[in-house]
Amino acid sequence: MLNKRTMQDFGVVIVGGGLAGCRAALEICRLAPETPIALVSKTHPIRSHSVAAQGGIAATLKNVDTEDSWESHAFDTVKGSDFLADQDAVAILAQEAPSVVIDLEHLGVLFSRLPDGRIAQRPFGGHTHPRTCYAADKTGHAILHELYCNLLKYNVTFFSEWYVLRLIVEDQQAKGVVAYHIETGQLDILRAPAILFATGGYGRVFNTTSNDFASTGDGLGMTARAGLPLEDMEFVQFHPTGLYPAGVLISEAVRGEGAYLLNAEGERFMARYAPSRMELAPRDITSRAIAIEIREGRGIHSDGSAGGPFVYLDVRHLGREKIMNRIPFCWEEAHRLAGVDAVVEPIPVRPTVHYSMGGIPVNLNGQVRANATEMVTGFYAAGECACVSVHGANRLGSNSLLECVVYGRRTGAAIAKDLPSLPRPQLDPQFYLQAAAREIQHLFDQGGDLRIAQLRRQVQDCMTQYCGVFRTADFMERGLAELQRLKAAYGRVRLDDRQRYWNTELIEAFELANLLIVAEVILRSALSRQESRGAHFREDYPQRDDVNYLRHTLATYDSDGIRIDYLPVTITLFPPQERNY
Repeated sequence: MLNKRTMQDFGVVIVGGGLAGCRAALEICRLAPETPIALVSKTHPIRSHSVAAQGGIAATLKNVDTEDSWESHAFDTVKGSDFLADQDAVAILAQEAPSVVIDLEHLGVLFSRLPDGRIAQRPFGGHTHPRTCYAADKTGHAILHELYCNLLKYNVTFFSEWYVLRLIVEDQQAKGVVAYHIETGQLDILRAPAILFATGGYGRVFNTTSNDFASTGDGLGMTARAGLPLEDMEFVQFHPTGLYPAGVLISEAVRGEGAYLLNAEGERFMARYAPSRMELAPRDITSRAIAIEIREGRGIHSDGSAGGPFVYLDVRHLGREKIMNRIPFCWEEAHRLAGVDAVVEPIPVRPTVHYSMGGIPVNLNGQVRANATEMVTGFYAAGECACVSVHGANRLGSNSLLECVVYGRRTGAAIAKDLPSLPRPQLDPQFYLQAAAREIQHLFDQGGDLRIAQLRRQVQDCMTQYCGVFRTADFMERGLAELQRLKAAYGRVRLDDRQRYWNTELIEAFELANLLIVAEVILRSALSRQESRGAHFREDYPQRDDVNYLRHTLATYDSDGIRIDYLPVTITLFPPQERNY
């Protein structure tokens, strides 16, 4: 038997302690201060992956360029998305950006400054104006810490280091979650009329990623298991400059400050791929350019010779003072993890999995879709785990923090407004608690011959090999066949740790189950989209096809397979056009 089983009632349960979850919680506290809020996080909130966001947050403050406008920001975003973003959602993102940045400043976020004291802004890839506000190269860290500190004075109960096992949805109404306390092994039902998922991305489905070890797609896996669709999961962003070989991020802020990308011949090769934007081209274009340079033999080996697995990111011309003032964390990462002093040596980089453009489909108020036409009562999502869709087929740098804050705030406001009319959920707690207990016991009793790390690595290798920067139907079919074999192998996983408390092996088993679901949805969605658009590049269908695929993918998972449906793209401002840089 597990420890004491209980059910706790709240007004709102927020799963995820990162930027979107904390910003939504703060807005609910402001608008409905008597509402009891549970904020559940499998790590401590300020260890959420949001702290790793380095480069900045986009907003048309016009502190550096007075010609900037929200319309320009919106167009850059839509063009960057390869015209798959919903333009009504993008308009909200761009229009509300200045106010949310000023609000963050009032909350205490220490942005970097211009000499006259105004918030500093710098260029970023795909943006036509320098509109990215930043706190050196630790922007996510600066924002999340202040949001968390501000929440401490409100009616928020933090469930830190609790792992959510299941979303409870009955008759298209979200009613609560089943949560497991990692420290004690206790199972609880957290019940509320409003459930918000802000669980982040799924980078750990691939073997090289800038994401932290907690980014295992838990919210997406739970949503899929509840019979709800996931949107545009084929669009996985590869960040161009992952530090080789570690895979951690070298921020786009480095290129924003003027870094060069060089191949084995010492050539700034981006002149061939995006001559007007060079190193500040959108991430999908830059990642493919690096991958092509490596594939065609112009990559670099560790001894400096040609034909290797990486290219150089060169900041030496910026000088020590600028490097240490503007991008100190990137210097530190390169020095600590690759032994490179970026002041005097170029940094070895190659593309690394970074961001999920797709996710849980939501409307403009963060309410989750049950299908193309109906909504789930009381279920909301925000941040990277959601798909509103402001990024479409490719996200521009510095728009992710912005989405978390704009749509975290907006979704929190919608929840506060909806709460009086949401039905009080009724459920049988013992049904869900006993099911969770049986699932845990089954994993303990499973006498297999596979270790979790071994199977997880095979899943990650499968996705990296068969669903990477370049894709074909043949490769993805082989990947799906391999994935089916790996799904079956999950029944052979053996847990050596049988303790009921601090059992990280048990948590990793649950995470692996979610990764398997997410991986299959990505591959199936990618196989169904027979075109190239944004981050999804099909070598067998190299052209964008607006006639057949200017639409969102909705993939619904069940035990019999994955059903693919479609949702129209909202076009209100900018007709689709050829995407050149």
